[in-house]
Amino acid sequence: MIAVALKGRDFLRVNDWASDELLFVLELADRLKARQREHIDHRHLEGRTLGMIFQKPSTRTRVSFEVGMFHLGGTALYLAAGDLQLGRGETIKDTARVLSRYLDGIMIRTFAQSDVDELAAQADIPVINGLTDQFHPCQALADVMTIRERLGEFDGVRVAYLGDGNNVCHSLMVACAKLGMDFVAATPEGYGPDENVVGWAREAAEASGGSVELGHDPRAAAQGADVLYTDVWTSMGQEEERDRRLRDLEAYRIDDALVALASERAIVLHCLPAHYGEEITEEVLYGPRSAVWDQAENRLHSQKALMASVIR
Repeated sequence: MIAVALKGRDFLRVNDWASDELLFVLELADRLKARQREHIDHRHLEGRTLGMIFQKPSTRTRVSFEVGMFHLGGTALYLAAGDLQLGRGETIKDTARVLSRYLDGIMIRTFAQSDVDELAAQADIPVINGLTDQFHPCQALADVMTIRERLGEFDGVRVAYLGDGNNVCHSLMVACAKLGMDFVAATPEGYGPDENVVGWAREAAEASGGSVELGHDPRAAAQGADVLYTDVWTSMGQEEERDRRLRDLEAYRIDDALVALASERAIVLHCLPAHYGEEITEEVLYGPRSAVWDQAENRLHSQKALMASVIR
């Protein structure tokens, strides 16, 4: 069974998992969400402990993982990197070996994907990528959970991502491709997604019946789309590029005019935090097409399902 096979697995990038494994987690997430709303106990990780290493600040990642472990009957420990010996030069290898003796799982939110990969290679317990500069796989789980919840299906769904082809775009693109959706990214010249990730996504789309397109015209991407998705234009560590990014990405803002080009059933997604008037208008974020708050909530439910699936 997939449930057994997932025990002990890392979740480092969406591409590491097969489509049926992703679907298993999504179906469990739906059940756990229903149980929580009905106040039915679901303490699948009684007595287990998750260590959460943060080298980047967070609202949704910290709260969703910490609350999620509480709901599952376990304990989550917030481990600021500066408070660990990592901050004083201890190697990732030594940190991984020690934490494996104390914990049942590790979630890490950091900069370099290579650090997450090394942590996972050296740890004897599951490692979950809470975000790196290259990938945001936990966000993608919540995204596709929300899409199916709102639209009722994956087949035939057209997802348009507008803006910077960043870590969020990478993980979303691969998740959509693996689940049979049609994905299009509209980005300015020089802001496109990584070519290797595009290759993974196109390979997955071939197997699933989906598709992956790249372009530069936000209006063409939005035309008939069922999902409009955006992210901040200036991520952590890019502050010095802010003025240039604002100029380059100006045409990619999701506003009422862009939403009007989408399908009648279209929803708008944003992984948050949002900067009103930059990548999205406040009117759209709080408008009738917005599924952003369901999407943010689904970080909790999808990550609970993920932890329940991989932690022994």
